[in-house]
Amino acid sequence: MYTVYVYIIDTLADWELGYATAELNSGRFFKKDAPLVSLKTVGCTQETIHTMGGMTVAPDCLVEDITLGEQSVLLLPGANTWNDPRHHAVIEKAGELLSSGGTVGAICGATAALADFGLLNDRPHTSNGQGFLDMVSPDYKGQSFYVDEPSVADNNLITASSTGGLLWAKQIIERLGVFEANTLEAWYEYFNTGKPEHFFALMQTLQSGDEV
Repeated sequence: MYTVYVYIIDTLADWELGYATAELNSGRFFKKDAPLVSLKTVGCTQETIHTMGGMTVAPDCLVEDITLGEQSVLLLPGANTWNDPRHHAVIEKAGELLSSGGTVGAICGATAALADFGLLNDRPHTSNGQGFLDMVSPDYKGQSFYVDEPSVADNNLITASSTGGLLWAKQIIERLGVFEANTLEAWYEYFNTGKPEHFFALMQTLQSGDEV
């Protein structure tokens, strides 16, 4: 079973996580033999946080409760408050998780937090455009590994820009292997284009159970 830990932080950018958390929590498009997924919110304290959209979210567990290993996934959202030193603990945990074979997904401002700790210095990654990490992270040394794409998957590290939430979700879902390949492609194309033919293709993959 996978445990997906969603880090909650004041001013969390609600929309960036939506595609990933909705699908991983609901399992509505999972393939028949998909591994189980448990989704937990995780905080640096037991305090509730307020998202950028005004939602109040409480943590299910704390950073120290995150289990290291290949079955653990840590999702780090964008927010305006990553500069607060109390969030250093979760970035340290992200480094440990990557080393243990677990998966880390970071989007928008969370990529800057990873850059501050040197976690993007030697592997392909992306962020909010060329020069963004140089501007906000003086210790960033990963310029030669920067990829100018909305979302970049490098094995167990998946990074995205603030506009890359859909592709980021696709790459996270693909990493976990919980969708059939044709279901994932139809799902992505429908939400990416809005064209009805992709919606019907998505429904067809669920009815047929065919694999590709």
